[in-house]
Amino acid sequence: MQKRILVIDDDEAVRKSMARLLQSEGYQVDTAKTGMEAVGKSKLNFYNLALIDIRLPDMEGTELLTAMRDTVPRIVKIILTGYPSMNNAIEAVNKGADAYVTKPVTDTDEFLQKIREHLKKQEESEHYGEEKIAEFVETRIKRMDAKKREELLH
Repeated sequence: MQKRILVIDDDEAVRKSMARLLQSEGYQVDTAKTGMEAVGKSKLNFYNLALIDIRLPDMEGTELLTAMRDTVPRIVKIILTGYPSMNNAIEAVNKGADAYVTKPVTDTDEFLQKIREHLKKQEESEHYGEEKIAEFVETRIKRMDAKKREELLH
């Protein structure tokens, strides 16, 4: 299945260039220029990954991290910033960012590799979760069957 990425940035040139780059790599890309638009889109659509500008017109990107965790809990969130600082990085990570990237992105290969790595981790985590659910269901069925047999014997 094609991976879906949401690019959230108030700069139209950044949104368009990111979308072109990601689409050329085979990703399905959607864009938003505000935090509220991103929240609305994330309620209607599933996204594997969000690229979030740290400064948006209606909220800080770190606030959007929390809001998106509520709408799409398993989404990979990468903060983009043209204003790198240790405080921004620490706050972003503390609020749930999976990575922190400075703009402009000058090394696209490294940037795309970071995206691929995070999407691979997400996929592995989902697979592990599915295995655990299957084990739980199997165990629960066996427990219920044993209980029914016990009831029939008594």
